[in-house]
Amino acid sequence: MNSTIQEIFHCFYQPYCDIYGTGAELDKVANAIMNCKTGALGYNVSICDDCGHVDVHNNSCRNRNCPNCQAIPKELWVDARKAEVVETPYFHVIFTVPSELNSLFLSNRKTMYSLFHSCVAQTLLELSADNRYLGAKTGSIQVLHTWGQKLDFHPHIHCIVMGGGLTPLHDFKSCSSGFFIPVKVLSKKFRGKFLGNLRRLYDDKQLLFSSGMQFLNNSYEWNAYINSLYQKGWIPFIKETFNGAGNAIEYLGRYTHRIAISNSRILNVTDTHVTFSAKDYKNNSKSEITLEGVEFIRRFLMHVLPKGFVKIRNYGLLSNRMKKKQLRIIRKKLAMKEYNAKLRGLKMNELILTLYGIDVNICPCCKSSNYHMRERYHRRI
Repeated sequence: MNSTIQEIFHCFYQPYCDIYGTGAELDKVANAIMNCKTGALGYNVSICDDCGHVDVHNNSCRNRNCPNCQAIPKELWVDARKAEVVETPYFHVIFTVPSELNSLFLSNRKTMYSLFHSCVAQTLLELSADNRYLGAKTGSIQVLHTWGQKLDFHPHIHCIVMGGGLTPLHDFKSCSSGFFIPVKVLSKKFRGKFLGNLRRLYDDKQLLFSSGMQFLNNSYEWNAYINSLYQKGWIPFIKETFNGAGNAIEYLGRYTHRIAISNSRILNVTDTHVTFSAKDYKNNSKSEITLEGVEFIRRFLMHVLPKGFVKIRNYGLLSNRMKKKQLRIIRKKLAMKEYNAKLRGLKMNELILTLYGIDVNICPCCKSSNYHMRERYHRRI
């Protein structure tokens, strides 16, 4: 049986706390992972009226950082997004930032993550509205990730971008072929927006600096730092073009509810170390990474987002405030039928049946349909 992240936390979370200390948010995440489906969070009892068979089902934690609790939320998200697709090409675009910004991100997580999201959105919306490119207001779905394959800190944003949009006269305009904004233009625009807004945050004294970055409190050092970042190649990556929006949404679904590392990548856990697999995308190869257990926990918790931070965001035509009205206009223009979400409003037993073909009301022993949940016990840690 493969080792799990839950097992790693049981082994190494307390030694991690002894070295690094902890806080309420990280404690909550760690306790959720350690207690998920153990009975510590409560359980449900199901009994068959015909044969008397009894099963106890331990409650899951539902924490967004837990590897055991992402499957159904992901399916619900994908199903809901399918109701928002239109007949136009879709593109997967990945934005990254230079590694020289990592310390600033780590010291100002919520501020920098929000800045990252907004600058990506503004870049895509402003350039798509330009008549030299698309000349229409498009829409995008953005998902923030902060990790690389080695659990190192690597903030980047995955975007699914509509290759079409509404013109100022409310006509629908679609791109012909290929991504409609040149990569160099996209890069220059994003870099300018990000660093311009970063300067404003500095001028408004909204940035904190770690001990190793205190020299940036000096305005001359700050300006030199910003100027060095302008020399970097902020090159977004156009990863894939999709024929049909349904494929694009299914593809993005791989990223929306992903956590820093899944159980399937854990290869071995000893009393002192953790070994996991890592993919090298440049060389299309796999390697094994071995870390001390405490270092594994430190890296994992480095990717816990600030409380309440929304990592999946919609912009432009897909922004929550305008989405229904604008999609109604587009469907009318394109004579499209509206997709009826298959999973909306289903109860958990109905979801499990629809998604996995498992009827939880059938007794696993005698196959009777008189198998029902009789008792529920809920606990909070």
